[in-house]
Amino acid sequence: MGLTASAQNAYEIKVTLKPFKNQYIYLGHYFGKTLPIIDSVKLNEKSEGVFKGSKKLGGGIYLIGYPDRSQNFEILVDKNQRFSVIADTATIAKTITFQNSPDNAQFRAYQQYMASNGKTLDALYKQRTAQPQDSVALTQKIIAVNKQIHDYRVNIMTKNPNSLLTVLLKAMRDPEVPKNAPEAKTDSLFGYHYFKAHYWDGVNFWDDRLARTPFFEARLDRYFEQLVYPDADSVIKELDWMLGYASISEDMQRFLLVKYVNRYLNQKYMWEDKVFVHLYEKYFSQKTYPWLNEQGKKVITDRAYSLMANIMGTPAADVELPDTSGKKINLYSVNSPYTLLVIWDPTCGHCKELVPKLDSLLHSKWKAQGVQMFGLAKETEGSKKDWMNMIHDHKLNDWVHVYYSKADEKARIDAGVPGYSQLFDVQSFPTLYLLDKDKRIIAKKVTEEQVDEILAVRQKNKS
Repeated sequence: MGLTASAQNAYEIKVTLKPFKNQYIYLGHYFGKTLPIIDSVKLNEKSEGVFKGSKKLGGGIYLIGYPDRSQNFEILVDKNQRFSVIADTATIAKTITFQNSPDNAQFRAYQQYMASNGKTLDALYKQRTAQPQDSVALTQKIIAVNKQIHDYRVNIMTKNPNSLLTVLLKAMRDPEVPKNAPEAKTDSLFGYHYFKAHYWDGVNFWDDRLARTPFFEARLDRYFEQLVYPDADSVIKELDWMLGYASISEDMQRFLLVKYVNRYLNQKYMWEDKVFVHLYEKYFSQKTYPWLNEQGKKVITDRAYSLMANIMGTPAADVELPDTSGKKINLYSVNSPYTLLVIWDPTCGHCKELVPKLDSLLHSKWKAQGVQMFGLAKETEGSKKDWMNMIHDHKLNDWVHVYYSKADEKARIDAGVPGYSQLFDVQSFPTLYLLDKDKRIIAKKVTEEQVDEILAVRQKNKS
């Protein structure tokens, strides 16, 4: 009984790959944008080798790689993991065969069908470009070929509802928006709502076979880029929905968590900070995973802590530092409709260029719009004298200035208090934060042009 159970949980894929002899070939699979190699075997004099292991492989699209790893070909791996592949690299597209693998026989037939029809479509598109006078007739032919492809796929899914190929075809399929739906007459967004609501029809997020495909990650990207409303709450809702189902499968959970942590680790948009912090708090702060080492956990934790204090829409951390006279000044003591917090370094070349420009904008328009400048100068390679000279030379007299010395930062860290560099996630100088009258973060890590645009929009909305 034990031997039978062990055999059922093993894999054994026999490969004959001519003309290679006495060379290693490789078995890998898709996993997002990576192609991990999971096994290798040395072919004998007859070009034969066997990939085998005592634990079943996760289903999906696998790759058999040539000895130089520069080329490969795809196979399906699913429930049946004892089969043979026979191929010759000189004629692999036409002559590859499988034994004891109906899944791969069906997959091979599908690939050949798609390749043939793909060539037909390419020829028709080129002909239509070259012969615009025949475009109507050629367009009809293109529509006819696409319908044949559609019907072919539907036929596979109908006749083989439980096959891996059917799972893959369903996951690649776009929903067809009803052309004559009554709702379309009254709702201009009906098409969008229908497409989004049915985008994942037939897809199970606990099915880790999808993670081992070349298309699933791109389909996820398309969903978030084109169909999900671009704000933190909308994105978080979608992530939690997917990860809730994916938690059933360790591999799919890993795939999605790694993908989304990497995606939101460095934000493209200011509001994405909230998404990353949510991922940390819900999926990492109190949990451990066998695939996440201590260094990886530390990177995620440190990044989350850097963002927690400066999430868009939340009150900024208060600042208490000495001004030019040595008197302690608080950020929250500044009373103005807007505060532009400028974290800069008096020895930074870009700061020397930008800070005077910010002062010019303050006098030409921002001051009239209710902006108060709060300059936090961070001591790095220079000294307090460099700071004072910069203020004096450029007549930065309408700013509130404070100085953040190395000693002050050390004192905070020694006391177990986060430094201001961490609280404001300072990665480079200068770093600009635009705050409202209550010191809530309107925008962060923005350019002077973006500050100007935001203020202009807000002034317009007032009038």
